[in-house]
Amino acid sequence: MRVSRQKAMENRRRIVDAAARLFRGEGFDGVGVDAIMKEAELTHGGFYGHFASKDALMAEAMAHAVERSTAWQERLDSLSELVTGYLSDRHRADRANGCVVAALGADVARQAPALRRTVATGIRRQVDRIVTLLKHGTPAARRRRAIATYAGMVGALTLARAVDDPALAREILAAARETFGKEAS
Repeated sequence: MRVSRQKAMENRRRIVDAAARLFRGEGFDGVGVDAIMKEAELTHGGFYGHFASKDALMAEAMAHAVERSTAWQERLDSLSELVTGYLSDRHRADRANGCVVAALGADVARQAPALRRTVATGIRRQVDRIVTLLKHGTPAARRRRAIATYAGMVGALTLARAVDDPALAREILAAARETFGKEAS
C-alpha cells in the first residue's frame, strides 16, 4: 500500500528523530537499522525507501541533532546561561538528547566525510553563537575564546559522563561552569 507524500515525510522525520536519539545514546556501531525502525515504530523494510544507507541516515540524523542544539542555543541571552545549561547534571544524564559532539565526537572522527562535514558545520555554528555572546576583546580574541570555551565545555561534559562517581562528575561540571561561564573583562 502506498502512503501519501505527507505520511512519507512524517515517517522519515520519525526515523531521523529516532536515529538521532539512538546514535547519541548508543553510538553509531551500537545501533542497527532494525533498532532505529523499531524505535520509529516502522517496519525494517521501509528503511531503504527513505535512505540509501545507514551512513546517509547518520548524516541526516546528526544534522537534525545539530539543528536542535543550535535552536536551543539561540534562545539563550548570555554566556553564563549557555554554559550553565550545557554543563548541567540534566544534560550530563541525557546523552541521547544532548550534544552530538560530546556524545559522538570520537566516533565522528572515524566516519565518512559527509558526516564529518555535517558535524563541522554544527561546531562552526556553536562557536559562532558563543562569539556573539562574548562582549569584550577584538573579533579574533573573541573567536579564540569561543573555540576554547566550546572545547572546554565538550571536554568537561565528556569527562563527567565518563566517570562512575557522581560526586566527581558534579565537581567536573562545577569547575568548568566556573571557568567558562564568565566572560573575561
